[in-house]
Amino acid sequence: MRIKSAEVNVTSPGRNFVTLRITTEDGVTGLGDATLNGRELAVRAYLDEHVVPLLLGEDAARVEDTWQYLYRGAYWRRGPVTMAAIAAVDTALWDIKAQYAGMPLYQLLGGACRTGALAYGHASGRDVPELLDSVRAHLALGYRAIRIQTGVPGLDSVYGVAASSAGGGERYDYEPARRVVGGGRLRPIVETWDTRAYMRHLPAVFEAVRSEFGPELPLLHDGHHRMTPIQAARLGRDLEPYDLFWLEDATPAEDQKALRLIRHHTTTPLAIGEVFNSVHDYTTLLSERLIDYVRSAVTHTGGVTAMKKLLDLAAVYGICSGMHGPTDISPVGMAAALHLDLAVHNFGIQEYMRHSPQTLDVFRTSYRFEDGLLHPSDTPGLGVDLDTEAAAHFPYQPAYLPVNRLSDGTVHDW
Repeated sequence: MRIKSAEVNVTSPGRNFVTLRITTEDGVTGLGDATLNGRELAVRAYLDEHVVPLLLGEDAARVEDTWQYLYRGAYWRRGPVTMAAIAAVDTALWDIKAQYAGMPLYQLLGGACRTGALAYGHASGRDVPELLDSVRAHLALGYRAIRIQTGVPGLDSVYGVAASSAGGGERYDYEPARRVVGGGRLRPIVETWDTRAYMRHLPAVFEAVRSEFGPELPLLHDGHHRMTPIQAARLGRDLEPYDLFWLEDATPAEDQKALRLIRHHTTTPLAIGEVFNSVHDYTTLLSERLIDYVRSAVTHTGGVTAMKKLLDLAAVYGICSGMHGPTDISPVGMAAALHLDLAVHNFGIQEYMRHSPQTLDVFRTSYRFEDGLLHPSDTPGLGVDLDTEAAAHFPYQPAYLPVNRLSDGTVHDW
């Protein structure tokens, strides 16, 4: 099981993806997702120039040892670029190991704890009628849980709403990162934000959704880190009558202790962590039970090895998984998440934003979505192949997510 080659592929079938392909001397190939939205080339360089040379000739079976070697041997630890690169190596090695074993990865992780992973989709609209139509469309696709995002009166464009005016007005069901329009200099689209207007508007939105679809449908909402802790506490309290499955990223969580204030004031379940990349980002949140769901992605948190350890630690405190799964996680990263979803006992829910047809021409998947549940398939390994010939037709294109500014021009997170 010696590693013969390791190649980094960057392709843009509707959005940019970074994929590591490791091949052993006897021809078994494993894939890992190293996509880092808006910073893809940084991860490619890290892999090509610093990681790949260390892998050649090494034993592909030594998954844990390789993880520790790459994490500790670099001296500079953690950070999104480092952890995405390590994640790609780790996931590819697990893919290889499971193929050698002749079984799907979830079997190596302890076997299935469930028949499938409950998935939620992204419903959104510029106004409430358009949002309700989007919810109906997602229910027709088979979703049993829905994330609710809507435009805010007075704001032209809101991140997370698929139809908005910034960046030319196109829908971005598959890719919220925008490319330059008209050949000008590339820079992020700027969206004006007003937290008070958003907080005034949102309870009425959930009232309308509950009135239309009843109390049983699980509803989620993403705050995109835009509130102060006290604002998040107020919104969580205001949304309690609508029984949310979770309120996500209500405030930036780099200061983990800030979640104490939110938790003190509301019983609305809290989810956080998609911008985290290490278990160390979670220690206070988990040990003090300040959140209910871990939102990290396999792609950005060091791979299958690290994510399994993080979720096992969360389980000690009764906290469930809710892994990140939008379209800036490639089908390789999605498949890795699904194998973990099946294997961990503290599974909560899986985000599932469907990839574009172009993406699925490049990445040949075997996972399936049926009756609201995702299953990674019983194909040995991850169950995803990369068509390099198809990938070559979609060269890298720089793209950036929108930036929020307040009306006075201040860049806003909160």
